[in-house]
Amino acid sequence: MNPVTGQQHPISLYLKIWGLLFVLSTMSYLVDYFHFQGYLRWALIITFMLLKAGLIVAVFMHMAWERLSLVYAILVPPLCLLVLVGLMAAEADHTFLTRLLFFH
Repeated sequence: MNPVTGQQHPISLYLKIWGLLFVLSTMSYLVDYFHFQGYLRWALIITFMLLKAGLIVAVFMHMAWERLSLVYAILVPPLCLLVLVGLMAAEADHTFLTRLLFFH
């Protein structure tokens, strides 16, 4: 019996992910270099940020190889909080516009 059991990932996987993270970081830097403005700038920055975070969580934190229940236990609560923050932002806009309408 082999006392050490586990899953070994090839070093090439990590090198490919590092390369992809480097490319995504370069693209994120180029957004500022080419002076994108407005919603396009923020959409690109957030997209690159989420892609890099997803790669780091999936590969370097080994979430891609975990059981689905553990992935749900870690990822669902922050997603629920993001939904609630979005609902509160919409409610805040409604309250602000109502106050502007009736108090000015």
